[in-house]
Amino acid sequence: MKNQWIEFYSGIVTVKITGKGIERLINSLTRNGIVIWAVRRSGTDSIIFKMKLSDIDKLRKYRRGTNCKVRFLQRKGAPFLMKRLFRNSGFLLGAFGFIFVMMILSNIVWGIEVKGAKPATEHQIRKALTEMGIKVGKLQFYMEDVETIQRNLTNKIEELTWVGVELKGTTYHFEVVEKNQPEKIEKIGPRNLVAKKKAIIVELFVEKGQPRVKRYDHVVPGQLLVSGSIGNEGKPKMVSAKGEILGETWYKSDVKLPLNSTFYVFNGNEQRKHSIKFGKLSIPIWGFKKISFQEFEKEQNVKKMRFLKWEIPISYVHETYREREKVLRKYSKEEAIQMAKNLAREDIKRHISEEAIIKGENILHQTFQNGNVNLSIHFQVIEDITIPQPIIQGD
Repeated sequence: MKNQWIEFYSGIVTVKITGKGIERLINSLTRNGIVIWAVRRSGTDSIIFKMKLSDIDKLRKYRRGTNCKVRFLQRKGAPFLMKRLFRNSGFLLGAFGFIFVMMILSNIVWGIEVKGAKPATEHQIRKALTEMGIKVGKLQFYMEDVETIQRNLTNKIEELTWVGVELKGTTYHFEVVEKNQPEKIEKIGPRNLVAKKKAIIVELFVEKGQPRVKRYDHVVPGQLLVSGSIGNEGKPKMVSAKGEILGETWYKSDVKLPLNSTFYVFNGNEQRKHSIKFGKLSIPIWGFKKISFQEFEKEQNVKKMRFLKWEIPISYVHETYREREKVLRKYSKEEAIQMAKNLAREDIKRHISEEAIIKGENILHQTFQNGNVNLSIHFQVIEDITIPQPIIQGD
């Protein structure tokens, strides 16, 4: 019989019939649509064959009134296998329990190793890891991914130049580079200081070199501010000019801001769902309620599960749905102008150094068009305008 493996799921029985009139019984079975196969003789008055478990009642029906005896030699298939498993349910539960326990233990953090750090820095790292929930005995499902851990450690501990994070099996490995190397003293040759932009000189603080400008002078880019040549003209001495020349510089910023705008904000309501994912099949284990939010953002965290040192195609999925609301923001003309000024000031701060000071600001142009305020603002900034220029021999 072809495709016998299909019959395995419904059950297969090996039958031995003994007695007189065996051929008539076999013919009666086949005429009534009962499928038998692997028919062979066993002696002069017996036949052995295989049939489906579901046809056993029909066999008993057609055997009545004959002188044949039926004996079942073998039972195979899923129904008999399940029966044996339930009969040995203790062993089955023990096997599943063992696999479950091993899987849980394989997804728990059992070690945290820190290399390349001083004892004090290592203590800070372990303390920060504990605050983040990274500790021995905790399930990996509830921990951040290695990129987030790496970023948080670098932000929290100033002593770290770089930290590498790697999860191997059940152990986190941290490779640390500290900020403990002294800065190399840069050897600077003879140089001048020149202007990097157009400005009016406000203050001069010269440590080395000969000033070539004075307060209130107007300078242009590339103009010499401090010369590295000192001494008399006959025997000049070349030094590395050093100092700070503060000048008043000018910037222009154009800003466009809508009077009315809409944006989304979270209102604090959220729903969580937990599920186990087998390949593409997802089985929910917690959070069965339907998402009731009309507007929301979804955050999904997927953790691969392990069995011993191997990664298996089973994942723990944690989803967070945060409700958001649409908010309409309206500015009056005065509020819009002030907000546009603040945006322009923040834009200028991104283009100047932290030491620079914004001295003043003036609105050059202001219009209201198509529900927007358009500002063109001029800023006066006090900043260091020097850049070094090496002195080449022969200049």
